[in-house]
Amino acid sequence: MAHGPLTTLARQWARMPVIARIGAIYVLGRLITTGLLSWAAHLSGPMSRFGADADLGRFVLGWDAQWYWLVAWAGYPSVLPLTESGQVAENAWAFMPVYAYLAQAVGFPFGSWGAGAFLISLVAGFFASVMLHRLLRERIGSTAALWAVAFFAWGPLAALFHVGYAESLFVLLLLIALDLVARRRFAWVYPVIAVMAFTRPGILAFALYLGLYGILRWVRRRTDPLPAAHVVHIIALGALATATGFAWQGFAALATGDAGAYLATELSWRRNWGAGSDGFIPFEGWVQGAQFWFGQWGMPQWWGPIALVVLLIVVAGALIFAPQVRRLGPDLRLWSASYLLYLLAVFFPQSSTFRLLMPLTPLWGAVAVPRSRGYRIGVLVLCVVGQWLWIYPMYALGNTFWQVP
Repeated sequence: MAHGPLTTLARQWARMPVIARIGAIYVLGRLITTGLLSWAAHLSGPMSRFGADADLGRFVLGWDAQWYWLVAWAGYPSVLPLTESGQVAENAWAFMPVYAYLAQAVGFPFGSWGAGAFLISLVAGFFASVMLHRLLRERIGSTAALWAVAFFAWGPLAALFHVGYAESLFVLLLLIALDLVARRRFAWVYPVIAVMAFTRPGILAFALYLGLYGILRWVRRRTDPLPAAHVVHIIALGALATATGFAWQGFAALATGDAGAYLATELSWRRNWGAGSDGFIPFEGWVQGAQFWFGQWGMPQWWGPIALVVLLIVVAGALIFAPQVRRLGPDLRLWSASYLLYLLAVFFPQSSTFRLLMPLTPLWGAVAVPRSRGYRIGVLVLCVVGQWLWIYPMYALGNTFWQVP
């Protein structure tokens, strides 16, 4: 019986080792993203921050990548810059050192910080894909886990695997830490936390996750034994994550002599959106943001907080009751809830909102659970469309006062 080329291809795919399949998915995804970024470079005009002669190299160094480059080149300021009104201006203290200096080291043989940043983001994205499959395969099955990898590698934020941002490295470290906790290899989590804490903000969410995980283990101790050694590790890891989560504020205070240096720096970005001048109040940012955006959209501002409450109820309901999410296990649901609560407490919703959702990567597993091939292909198509909807305004249009040097 003759077999068509698709049947032959499917059989060859089935015989490939899983790591090879992950690699093929990731490489094909990178080719698609490269094509979209090239298209954005072609469409970039004189009003874009990248100019009419934009290329992929300039995209690597665009937006926040400039801050990481500045950290590697000049370090952190000992005197906080001020605006004309005397408020703390945007500065390098908002950006953690691991990615910045690691890119400097990797890029040294190439004579380019940007080359190092690109390689770290690209390689970290691949290993994050490997870790995502490892984390999900025993929960939803290997095939569904491969689809989750495809959604992650081809997803709306896939450009972050090509540019000088710390997200892909942070997600890799996060997935390693979540997998180690799931497998109860707690001793290996300590160094991962220490590195993750200084890669990008978010380690306090991991501290909250460890606390909730400890409570879950305690509640289930009769059916899932909780040895004393596990109790010690969970408490110690939570303490380490909490301490390192606040350590950067201490470093900024010591270096500048200003106890509020880090928070004032973070709030300086909010002022671009008409908020942040009255100091940091937990959970206030999303309320202000909801009011701001509904006003921008021509709707009554008081609708914003109402919509925010509805959104929170929907998200909480999905994490608790949605069967696809429940398939991921309570630990990944606890992480997702912890990180969302962290964002709700500290973030002001603006142009970086979608990028900051990348640590929720394990939830791609829930998206991959339905077995319909048509559904999965449809999601993959939407992922690529989502890439362009993010790449086009950020890179083809990207208009700002700060031009790429």
